[in-house]
Amino acid sequence: MPKARETVLEIDLKALKHNYEYIKSKLKSNTKILAVVKAFAYGSDANEIANYLQNLEVDYFAVAYLSEGVALRDAGIKTPILVLHPQAINFKTLIERCLEPSLYNAKILNEFITIASKEKQSNYPVHIKFNTGLNRLGFGENEVDYVVSKASETSAIKVKSIFSHLAASEDLTEKAFTERQIKTFKSISEKFSNAIGYKPILHLANTSGILNYPEAHLDMVRTGIGLYGYGNSEKENEHLIPIATLKSVISQIHIIKKGETVGYNRAYKSDGLIKTATIPIGHADGIGRQYGNKKGFVTINGKKALIIGNVCMDMIMIDITDIDCHEGDEVIIFGNHPNASQFARTANTISYEIITAISQRVKRLIIDN
Repeated sequence: MPKARETVLEIDLKALKHNYEYIKSKLKSNTKILAVVKAFAYGSDANEIANYLQNLEVDYFAVAYLSEGVALRDAGIKTPILVLHPQAINFKTLIERCLEPSLYNAKILNEFITIASKEKQSNYPVHIKFNTGLNRLGFGENEVDYVVSKASETSAIKVKSIFSHLAASEDLTEKAFTERQIKTFKSISEKFSNAIGYKPILHLANTSGILNYPEAHLDMVRTGIGLYGYGNSEKENEHLIPIATLKSVISQIHIIKKGETVGYNRAYKSDGLIKTATIPIGHADGIGRQYGNKKGFVTINGKKALIIGNVCMDMIMIDITDIDCHEGDEVIIFGNHPNASQFARTANTISYEIITAISQRVKRLIIDN
């Protein structure tokens, strides 16, 4: 890959294909795949990722909010798109753009039926979310009859799928809890299908559910973080390739004498002669202040350089005392080595947070080999 000459997020579509095919290899041939491309496709580039996966014939996409779905439609995405957390104010636009809502409580269900009816819709596809333990969104198990009755008394909607979300599928110490969720969802699904008179698509497994609980694959699986190269365990990470590499360059090198300080609030005070480099990336780009003061690090020429002092809005300073490097040299924040999980761990957080935090002002460079 080319050497960086500015701060850039390289997105490797070959790695995306590898991850997609690895996940697909875990499934039965008739199990559908829903690709989660919310939050700019986990901080990468939703339009590029969705178009690439559409060409690979992925079955469904999911986004969090209406605006994300509209952007995909504007980019030419024809594949069905599930909006996971829609708001009633957006329902008319949602219908106009052929997006499919997750309906998760009585208020949202009734408001969508009302608007779909006003818009003279017939059998508009909706997805019913049930809460089986995450306690975030979803109807309760005791509300199956209510949902069926509301869906059955109108021709404006038709239930395309019912689904739930596993709370701890990556944590095998919580296996008993996850297995209860799976059992509960299967019970809900059977009751729902029998009552409504047809079988909607059933989906429950997220990336860790796909990898750890084959019995939860059902009719369709939802994969987000796995597509982007992370399997929520060191074992699975060996089979996946991070699609995004965050790179920058050395803008300036300083010699810092003993007793001198670096950065805002004089947070770093040198106890000897050191050499520092300033890098054009900061907390406005997604590298939060929690990575400063020798917690986070970057890599230059294969060597680790600690971030010193407070992270600035647009810059970080690093200790390069023992590294042979020059102004203009490439700097790796995360990619394959270290990956985003390893980088995030230095600040006691997770890969999801760091990759989705990368600012849209950082240039995206698509690599398609």
